Amino acid sequence: MKEKNTKELNEVLGKTHLSDFEKYCAENKESVSDNSEAFSIYVKNLLQEKKLTQQYVFLQADIPERYGYKLLSGEKRTRQRDVILRICYAAKFSLAETQRALKKYEMPELYAKVPRDALLMIAFNERPGSILDVNDLLNQKGLQPLRTSGVQD
Repeated sequence: MKEKNTKELNEVLGKTHLSDFEKYCAENKESVSDNSEAFSIYVKNLLQEKKLTQQYVFLQADIPERYGYKLLSGEKRTRQRDVILRICYAAKFSLAETQRALKKYEMPELYAKVPRDALLMIAFNERPGSILDVNDLLNQKGLQPLRTSGVQD
């Protein structure tokens, strides 16, 4: 079953009766964000499409492998958006794929009006190199680098 966009879901909801709510949820589970596995499934499917291993991504993202596996399995959760951004960048996600991954993880998407987010959006589009290169770029502009796991402000 293909994931539906918001417009398609709105059209379906326009024809859905209250008594059919459970049916709606069941038929659209890939599209409805209440699914706690949505992020994990989404990332794993994209990695498979891009022919990348989780191990490669965690290495490139500079995230401890064990921690990365726990994040992708849903065993662990993080409140650190930078960790998710690191995974997305290392997995060669496009900006659109990254925004969708953040949404599925129930985190704020990158926002063009925030300078750091704006620079990250450009980095996702232009791919200036590794995570280290992105962090160098952020540092050069006086912005916080992408943090790895651990304490965040």
